[in-house]
Amino acid sequence: MNARPQTPRVSIARQRTRMAWWLLSPMLLVLLVVAGWPLARSVWFSLTDASLTDLSQVSFIGLDNYLSRDEGQWIGLLADPDWWHAVWNTFRFAALSVAIETVLGTVFALVLHAQFPGRAWVRAAVLIPWAVPTIVSARIWGWMLNDQFGVINQGLLAVGLIDQPLAWTADPSLSMVAIVLVDVWKTTPFMALMVLAALQMLPTDCYEAARVDGVPAWTVFWKVTLPLIRPALMVAVIFRLLDALRVFDVIYVLSANGQSTMSMSIYARQQLVDFQDVGYGSAASTMLFMLIAGCVGVYLTLGRVRLGEED
Repeated sequence: MNARPQTPRVSIARQRTRMAWWLLSPMLLVLLVVAGWPLARSVWFSLTDASLTDLSQVSFIGLDNYLSRDEGQWIGLLADPDWWHAVWNTFRFAALSVAIETVLGTVFALVLHAQFPGRAWVRAAVLIPWAVPTIVSARIWGWMLNDQFGVINQGLLAVGLIDQPLAWTADPSLSMVAIVLVDVWKTTPFMALMVLAALQMLPTDCYEAARVDGVPAWTVFWKVTLPLIRPALMVAVIFRLLDALRVFDVIYVLSANGQSTMSMSIYARQQLVDFQDVGYGSAASTMLFMLIAGCVGVYLTLGRVRLGEED
């Protein structure tokens, strides 16, 4: 009796790939409608002189919203110093907030991963800042940081750290610091939750061997724990980087259109709503998308290269 021929592995892989695409197709279709169409429309508007007052009268002007020369001077988004200042503010905010949140989130995750009485209650309490809506938390912090009746200034004055109230959200030298601190308070629990989930999936054999050999805890963290949780940590950093680069709500609530803290999203909103220039605002939105996509692409590429070299 002849044995039944086995299906080649290549054929099985193709069937699985085909099935995966069939399962993903509804989500991709919804994503194309929800995200792809507005993005394409923004790109189109960035190539026109559209105005919010009358979107029916639109003329194609090419790349003039991005960069053009008029009477011997360069004009457009790429020649606007306010835009580049907004880019600098956004990247500075993203670098500071994501770096601090990654470090603090890892520390909190290590603490929450340890065994101690009441650990479940502490984990629930740590997640409270993340559960509060950003608009609500930003407004609360705005009251707390107020230079006239804020409890932050009252506490600092009481312990003698300052001799007069500080205008945390109005002073250009302090506003970015205040916004970063508020964002760190808000989103560090997210980083801690991601790292904690990775820690709970780690094998215990390597830790038992290190404990038997008397390896210091700091060495175990750098040589064992950190390399094992790095994939999850990388995903968490990417998510936070995406949020930080398109930040709008926390900065707008705390400092509105302040030039010292204006982000790229706030700049685009100002052009679209305040100045009603849909074409120029769409160009800013398109550049924001391209910068975020480029940063994430570079981050993923460099991370994949490092992993490949180690393998």
